[in-house]
Formats: sequence, C-alpha cells, structure tokens
Amino acid sequence: MISQAEKGRTFAALHEEPGAFVIPNAWDAGSARLLQNLGFPAIATTSAGFAFTIGKPDGTGAVTGAEHLENARQIAQATSLPVSADLEGGFGDAPEDCARTILLAAEVGVVGGSIEDWTGRNDDPIYDFDAAVARVAAAAQAARSLPFTFTLTARAENFLCDRPNLADTIMRLQAFQDAGADVLYAPGLTRPDDIETVVKEVDKPVNVVMGLQGTPLSVEDLTQLGVKRISVGSAFTRAALGAFLAAAREVQTKGTFSFAEQATPHGELNAIFAAWPK
Repeated sequence: MISQAEKGRTFAALHEEPGAFVIPNAWDAGSARLLQNLGFPAIATTSAGFAFTIGKPDGTGAVTGAEHLENARQIAQATSLPVSADLEGGFGDAPEDCARTILLAAEVGVVGGSIEDWTGRNDDPIYDFDAAVARVAAAAQAARSLPFTFTLTARAENFLCDRPNLADTIMRLQAFQDAGADVLYAPGLTRPDDIETVVKEVDKPVNVVMGLQGTPLSVEDLTQLGVKRISVGSAFTRAALGAFLAAAREVQTKGTFSFAEQATPHGELNAIFAAWPK
C-alpha cells in the first residue's frame, strides 16, 4: 500500500515537473479505477459529476458536505493514485468551516483539495474580497498543520457566475497565492489570451478546466500557454451519462439496440476490475 504521505509528495511533485499534466475527474470508485488503468498520474473528484450520478442537481446544496467527503473517501480507497477533492466552498461561510473541511478531507485519504469563492447563493454568488481571502488563508493554515503534504487549490469563480471580470479574478488569485494556496484556478476561462495573462500574473501553478463550452484547446496548446494542470470537471461524467441517454433513447424511440456495438465489452471491464488491488 502507498501511504498518504507518499501520495502527497507525489502529487506536489507533479506540479514541479516540466509541461502540463492532466488530472481527470472521477465520480465514483469504478471510474477512478478505470482512470488509473489508463495511466493518468492523479485523480480529482467532481462535485457536479457526483451529484448527477446520485440523482441530485449540482449547485443547489442538495448534496451535503458529508456526502461529498464520503465520495472522496471511496475514490481515495479505490486507487493508489493521489486524489484531490472538490470541496466546493468549504461547506460553510466562515474561515473556520474551510479549515475544518480541509482537516476532514485529509482524514478520508485525499492529498489535495480546492476551496472556491462561490457562495452558493444566486442573489450574492461571490464572497467579497476580504472574506474570500480569509477563507483561503484558514484553509492553507489547516493544510500546513497536517503531517503530510496537502496541495491546496484556491478557485476564483467569477467566470462561472457570469462575472467575466479578468482584473478582479487576477487580483483574487494573487491574494489567494499570498494567503498560502499552492495552485490557482479560475474555472470558465476559455480565451487563450485570458489564460496566458492569468499564468503570467501569478507565481503558482495554474489549473485550467477543459470540457466546458468554448475554445477547444489541446493539452499542447495549454502547455504552451504556461498552464501546469488540466482538469475536466464533470465533462467525463456528462459524456458517460450522455452515452447512457443516447442508448436509452434509441431503445425507446426506435426499438433497436445498435448502441451495444459501441459499449465496452463485459470481459474488458471485468478484467480491469478483477486485477484490483495492484
């Protein structure tokens, strides 16, 4: 078994290597094992993907912090890879809530996690600047108190909340960096110029999410822009559920079963899962 301390060191080291690396998002234990089998170096969880696969909407508070942490536990136990958890807004408004969430995440076996400045309230979606920075600072202090390396990602959510203010986003990321974040992340950036500007204006590794609508950029494109880490959010989950819906609709509307020709063979999946643990 690979220890949590070893996973923590491995994950932190990925952010120091040349070029960019892809950290795909798993929604459950099975998807985590499939991603490891494909050779990815680390895995992240996805709050939206998890919500969808347990029949709940994302972004409404329908999924509790305890449920997210249990999902992270199952994913961390299913793989020998480092796992970074999507911890949403720290499951509470206060800085102390963010700190407690980091400590709880460490207890379930992950070696990284993200805290965002989205409030979860449609009428006031972004924490004000000082509150957002205080929350990241508390999370960073909690991460540093752990007996292993915990990589903290701080997220500025302006672009996902229909506030495409690049200057404010950069100001927040810079403050999150000074508050102790190890990785910086502004989901929703799609323009190459904006991504490159963010990378140049901060001194920490930058994560970019792909799989959203917008300019299709490759891993090589993002590497050239200076991005260090590339995630996919709920995109893999949505792709899987999209294939499921297409297959079900074919049967419902046409009465045919041609979808099975594209389905992964039972034996292939069985062989992957039978080989566990490694």
